[in-house]
Amino acid sequence: MTGVADPVDTFAHPALFYGDAQQYLAGTVPFVRAALAADEPVAVAVPGENLRLIRDELGADGAAVRFLDMREAGRNPGRIIPGVLRAFADAQPPGRPVRIIGEPVWADRGPAEYPACAQHEALINTAFRGRAATILCPYDTARLDARALADAHATHPVVIPAGSATGRTSTAYDPEGVVARYNEPLPPVFGMGPDVLRVGFDEDALSAVRHLATGHGARLGLTGLALENLALITAELTTNSVVHGGGKGALTVWAEGGYVLCEVRDGGRITDPLAGRRPPGRDQRGGRGLLLVNLVADLVRIHTGPEGTTVRCHLPR
Repeated sequence: MTGVADPVDTFAHPALFYGDAQQYLAGTVPFVRAALAADEPVAVAVPGENLRLIRDELGADGAAVRFLDMREAGRNPGRIIPGVLRAFADAQPPGRPVRIIGEPVWADRGPAEYPACAQHEALINTAFRGRAATILCPYDTARLDARALADAHATHPVVIPAGSATGRTSTAYDPEGVVARYNEPLPPVFGMGPDVLRVGFDEDALSAVRHLATGHGARLGLTGLALENLALITAELTTNSVVHGGGKGALTVWAEGGYVLCEVRDGGRITDPLAGRRPPGRDQRGGRGLLLVNLVADLVRIHTGPEGTTVRCHLPR
């Protein structure tokens, strides 16, 4: 790869490092203009403050660009592939090359979010393998920590140093290793009493557990759409446990900061790393449960292994 504006023939996933606004625009705007010149669909999904930089620099040319604030569209890293990247790419005519700028990692992402971000970046390579697409991912060298910058080298086959227009092969590229490393046990849920709902379930208890979860969520401050989403998440995850996780599981609902968390544990194991991130086929029946959960939750963390699977979801209250 000789630069970020090269024509797209197959899938490419470069990381663009930048240290200031000037380097950011020098790396992103030519990428967008090259797509427009080649009549290729182009989307920009970055945090709002960077979205404004690119939009202002493009001026009237921005009318042909799909802009998305990643702080909203990609709040949950687990929905970026199906709800942002694939949603845009799949809406184009088959075989038509697309270009996307996607910035899922920013400095004020919370520590609970970051592992899901790193796994997302690693899984893009599998989700788009063989597709005519280029996804350029900017990384802020001035504000991101050393771990995030090192992981960018491990999740992107090509890296573009700050201030350069030329990419080079990443010698640290290891996306499977990143997925495995961040498949880490989730912090335990502390506390007992009326603020923490803990209940086991099996097939006969699915309806009752859903009502228990939504009732408890309402007591913890969920209302409106967030409460409806808790009902959907509970229904999908507990049903998955019954069907795929050994026929039973355990549900926990509690409050933490500005969120209500819903966690389901069971004895099953997720073997597909793209589970919940792959858009279903037109004729596919079932298999949408974890995808729906990713699309409605603010954050989904998953730990899976021989001992079972834990899915933890965050909903704003």
